[in-house]
Amino acid sequence: MGAQLTKWGLPESVRDDAVLLVSELATNGVCHTPSARLLCGVGIVDDRSLRIEVHDHDYTGGGLSRCEPCVDDESGRGLFIVQALADTWGVDRSALTGGKAVWAMLPTGR
Repeated sequence: MGAQLTKWGLPESVRDDAVLLVSELATNGVCHTPSARLLCGVGIVDDRSLRIEVHDHDYTGGGLSRCEPCVDDESGRGLFIVQALADTWGVDRSALTGGKAVWAMLPTGR
């Protein structure tokens, strides 16, 4: 993914943030859904926005559960990272998998 982001001419800081966002969203999909596979996508929406999506196969219809990690917890902060890095983010029903599509919009720095 980093190579494609480089081809698109995105600054290194944006590439690093995009890779981290995909990692966090995919990790949530692996750890918190019954999905055997995930579909990840990254694309430039316009010159100023990069859209990151992770689609899972969670058909339960629920949203993302709130997590309030304690100081000593080793996990539970992924969505805090997503919220801090992304301009906006959310969850929709995936037209591709029927599960959830968790997405984030990241400024391209252009």
